Amino acid sequence: QVQLVESGGGLVQAGGSLRLSCAASGRSLWDYNMGWFRQAPGKEREFVAAISWTGGSTYYADSVKGRFTISRDNAKNTVYLQMNSLEPEDTAVYYCAGDSTRRGSRQSNEYQSWGQGTQVTVSS
Repeated sequence: QVQLVESGGGLVQAGGSLRLSCAASGRSLWDYNMGWFRQAPGKEREFVAAISWTGGSTYYADSVKGRFTISRDNAKNTVYLQMNSLEPEDTAVYYCAGDSTRRGSRQSNEYQSWGQGTQVTVSS
């Protein structure tokens, strides 16, 4: 199992930007598809973005398409989520997830490893 730790969350005003990081330990991320999910109070966890193990394919929820960018640096065992033009609707705990089968994309049950989350709060 790979251990994942998210960081980079915080409080920002609407229209601002944040970059989240997901650092891995225990094993390399080279063999993992990686995803970002988020969960707001009173709501179910939802898909945000994903990237294939090669980095050649990316997937985005319609709600963040054009504003968020997922990327990875396998040499540093780190996955990033660049979030621009943030809105109050983006307020949530953001989770990093890994899929060792390298088939995971938009569904949470395709991932086996999860971080503990980092809080993102966007004020209006």
